[in-house]
Amino acid sequence: MFSQFQPAIHAPPPSSLPEPPLTTQYRAGFPKLSSRLALQEARTNKQQSNQSVSQIQKTNTPFLNGEANSTAYASVLDSCTCPKFGNQVHAHLIKNGFHGREFVQTKLLQMYAKCGCLDDVALVFDKMPERNLYTYTAFLNVLLDNGLFAEALNYFVQLLFEDVELEFFIFPVALKVCGGYGGFELGRQLHGIAMKIGVLSHIYVGNALIDMYGKCGSLNDAGKVFDKMSERDCVSWNSMVTACTANGRVFDALGFLEEMSREDNFTPNFVSWSALIGGFAQNGYDEEAIETLYKMRGLGLEPNARILASVLPACARLKKLNIGKELYGYITRHGFMSSPYIVNGLIDLYRRCGVMESAFKVFTKFSVRDEVSFNTMISGYCENGEIRKAKELFDMMEHEGKSRDLISWNSMISGYADNLMFDEALRLLVDLMNKGGTIEPDSFTLGSALSTCAETRFLRLGKGIHSYCIVKGLQSNLFVGGALVEMYCQCLDIEAAQKALNQVPKKDQVIWNTFVSGYASCNQMESIQSILQTMKNDGFEPDVYTWNGIIAGYVEKGYNELALQLFSDMQASNLRPDIYTVGIVLPACSRLVTIERGKQVHAYAVRCGFESDLYIRAAVVDMYGKCGLMKYAKTVHNRTEYYNLVMQNAMLTALAMHGYGEDGIALFREMLIDGFKPDNVTFLAVLSSCVHAGSVETGQEFFGLMGSYDVVPTLKHYTCMVDLLSRTGQLKQAHEMVEEMPMRPDSVIWGALLGGCITHGDVELGELAARKLIELEPNNSSNYVMLANLYASTGKWVELRKVRQQMKDEELHKSPGCSWIEDKEETHVFMAWDRSHKRAKEIYDILDNLTAEMRFEHV
Repeated sequence: MFSQFQPAIHAPPPSSLPEPPLTTQYRAGFPKLSSRLALQEARTNKQQSNQSVSQIQKTNTPFLNGEANSTAYASVLDSCTCPKFGNQVHAHLIKNGFHGREFVQTKLLQMYAKCGCLDDVALVFDKMPERNLYTYTAFLNVLLDNGLFAEALNYFVQLLFEDVELEFFIFPVALKVCGGYGGFELGRQLHGIAMKIGVLSHIYVGNALIDMYGKCGSLNDAGKVFDKMSERDCVSWNSMVTACTANGRVFDALGFLEEMSREDNFTPNFVSWSALIGGFAQNGYDEEAIETLYKMRGLGLEPNARILASVLPACARLKKLNIGKELYGYITRHGFMSSPYIVNGLIDLYRRCGVMESAFKVFTKFSVRDEVSFNTMISGYCENGEIRKAKELFDMMEHEGKSRDLISWNSMISGYADNLMFDEALRLLVDLMNKGGTIEPDSFTLGSALSTCAETRFLRLGKGIHSYCIVKGLQSNLFVGGALVEMYCQCLDIEAAQKALNQVPKKDQVIWNTFVSGYASCNQMESIQSILQTMKNDGFEPDVYTWNGIIAGYVEKGYNELALQLFSDMQASNLRPDIYTVGIVLPACSRLVTIERGKQVHAYAVRCGFESDLYIRAAVVDMYGKCGLMKYAKTVHNRTEYYNLVMQNAMLTALAMHGYGEDGIALFREMLIDGFKPDNVTFLAVLSSCVHAGSVETGQEFFGLMGSYDVVPTLKHYTCMVDLLSRTGQLKQAHEMVEEMPMRPDSVIWGALLGGCITHGDVELGELAARKLIELEPNNSSNYVMLANLYASTGKWVELRKVRQQMKDEELHKSPGCSWIEDKEETHVFMAWDRSHKRAKEIYDILDNLTAEMRFEHV
């Protein structure tokens, strides 16, 4: 009797256990199986129904017509794989009076479990007149194998009330319940029972306890059990390796694997290496996972499909395409392509490496084309800018009867948003919300939609989504709250952003950084210090990302000097500027045309190793180009081993800006040969180069080439063409282009046409362009000056006097020229007739002395 152990299990009595999610009703204390298990049984019956006759013929059953015994029945039941034949044997043993024998009943349980007839298992168990420990063990194993942990716990508690003596082999089975239902406390109670009845020293019990504690997250207790074991086997060591990896302690797991052979003279086996490789991969140690796989193979152990399925994501995250291809070859040679996990892992590898053509080949040739593979392909096309193909697959899912789950919708919505197709993203969100509750947007969906509203400054729709979040109770979600704060900040509604921030009870560093950056972007410079103090009061110290947000806000609002000052302050503090800080302040140097500070930022990037980043290099080239140091710009560009489009665009723009027209055209042709796909920035730069080179035919060739690369000409592209035609005297064609282009001309394009008229003396067309200019900018004196220059160049002095008189009557003055110099990290700005400089008197005194000396020398 073991009823004295009743208090040791603090679990509800069998009748009060909660109904598990997979059951529908109870029969004699055991629940009916779920529809999932019923379908599984139906499939098994269908597959095995045709085997009944052959099973009977092949099985040695002479006793069916003669005398029988328990051993004969056990032998037949062990070999039985057909439910119908099993039913016949069951009926035969009942007829012969063997139904009450525990040994035969246990074999019946195992036979029905093997055939997937779980209702029959329950029926046999419930009708057993007597049950022993072996029967309970077999029955509990059946329940656990089918995921019925609650029922297993129910029957284990029932076992404790039976007049059955517990032995060591029941504990490994009972401890499995803890991982699926009972948890840590139940495991500790079972540990106590094992200790009380004296089976704790048994190696199987110790191994099961290590496994249980590892799965329940108590690695310390697992280690204590391991250390106290008087005898260990390879399973003991593997259990500790698995426990460490399950709790993220992968390097401790590596230590146990290395100690196996040193302490107990065990050689790590397939299970050891499999657990370690899986642990490295699952915990983000991708390099180590791949390296351990190679070590495993070096020891003569070949990985199976499960190990390879865990390593493929590591290759994908590292974008190790060559290693991925090597694994692909190994997988093909060993026949693992039938595994959907392997196939989806390969698709994900090619997706992350941007090789969507190969991903599609694997998808079409090997994939079972389930929801996972479809979603992976959709995400890949979206990430690689092939949004049209992603939409085709998204629509194909519906046509093929696949369920478009929330992951499918989220992938498409975020794909549209990431590819700047904001209208399509919002339309798809509306389609999702109109599905009538079949699939409801989650925090990720709403976050993507709010980011789209932020990018498009669509405040009205953003408020509508905010209302939906409130209805669904998602406004307090950290991800949604952060997206709301960002959306309101982008739409310059800082008060609403503050309210959205207050709705999030548990804030993190990211949402605070978003809010601080929003204040800077909203030109609320005077309030930033108080916001930073509030952030500190909430337990968060400003980090480098906080200051990056503030600097970015300064640059966005044109406070470039303040941005550079803050960059200098960061260098002097404990917070060192990172690569993003450098990327933010380099444009500030470009806009201020501050050469010395630009060089300092470049030097800092070199010291920190940031210059190897192509985007930083492109920003450096752009900075030197805008500061007029083309020698340095070319040096940085030529030192680059591999180019991307951003780098090439930066160099092309610098060449165009400084009149290196032929060089710019040559670089563009090289880009096309190298396989670059030019974008609108590329074409704008090369058209500017054509203007400086005066190459009309080349400019027209490139302008016509834009459609081939799906680039729609903007107003700036048309302006370049009008400027090119005007400079070369083709004024009629220039005017026709202005009249025929699909958008309304602005003052810049009319100014380009007027400039050509001045050069080539076309008064009639020049007057037309001047009238358009003055209509658009009536208070801009430069327009009147250009018209006056037109009249002066063609000798129309009467009209010239009228223009000058009009400027005088309307009190329009030419904008004074401006220049500046840098001296000791200070910029001095000078304008014509300006006396605002703090040392103006000294400057003009020196200027007067120089003027006097020049006059004296001239005399």
